[in-house]
Amino acid sequence: MTAPRKLMLITGASGGIGADLARYAAAQGHDLALVARNRAALDALADELAALPGQRNPRPLAFDFDLTQAGAPAALAAALEAAGASAEILVNNAGYGLLGPATDGDHAEQLGMIDLNIRALTELSLIFAPQLAQARGRLLNVASIAAYMPGPGMAVYYASKAYVLSLSEALSVELAPRGVSVTALCPGPVPTGFQARARFSAKMDQMFRVALSSPEVAKIAYHGMMAGKRVVVPGLAAKFVVWTSPFTPKAIALAIVGSLQLRRRDREIA
Repeated sequence: MTAPRKLMLITGASGGIGADLARYAAAQGHDLALVARNRAALDALADELAALPGQRNPRPLAFDFDLTQAGAPAALAAALEAAGASAEILVNNAGYGLLGPATDGDHAEQLGMIDLNIRALTELSLIFAPQLAQARGRLLNVASIAAYMPGPGMAVYYASKAYVLSLSEALSVELAPRGVSVTALCPGPVPTGFQARARFSAKMDQMFRVALSSPEVAKIAYHGMMAGKRVVVPGLAAKFVVWTSPFTPKAIALAIVGSLQLRRRDREIA
């Protein structure tokens, strides 16, 4: 019987941190499976990675699934098995945020964040845990520095990332005896397609001039995951937010974050 193809499975791989992590991991010699809704973007990335100089792995597998849909994580697992592959590393990167008061937004979009950022991430972690344990592999969940504070103006997104961080830290203890390391990635703002999806104004570009780039965050995330770190916070600015958050009174944190999101919204409306 042929042994299954051992892969790094990356969700949200059609752009941003997911795509850049795929590029970096492929250059390090990992065999990959890419997941997103955008089939054309996945195929373009898979072709790019297959053409890397010195590439010895087969072309990455590409699966176009909408993980907000019930049953999609199980269908993805079945598709991976049908392709004769299994996950030794799982990267739960897929997610999105929305700018504006939760109560004013489209309820389906707000609940969709829970479906993708929380439910799908949790289901994929549970489904693939046995494969990760068999491979003594790794799980990387993409959270955010938003996990460390409440977020008026992006309330559901911030809350979803707090869940991701809490779950990841707990799973790091539960899965350690099975040989699986679990890492939560908590970046600050990173210029990617996230901002357009969240409906940030193009006028907010100046906010990202001092931010780490997506390839930089992907490289830091990869090495943190491979080192078995429980939490990875890329960049000094993000580290400062995390370090100071326990000492910042909640009322002040709420006022600061709420004011920031309001300015973003005002600029969007303007």
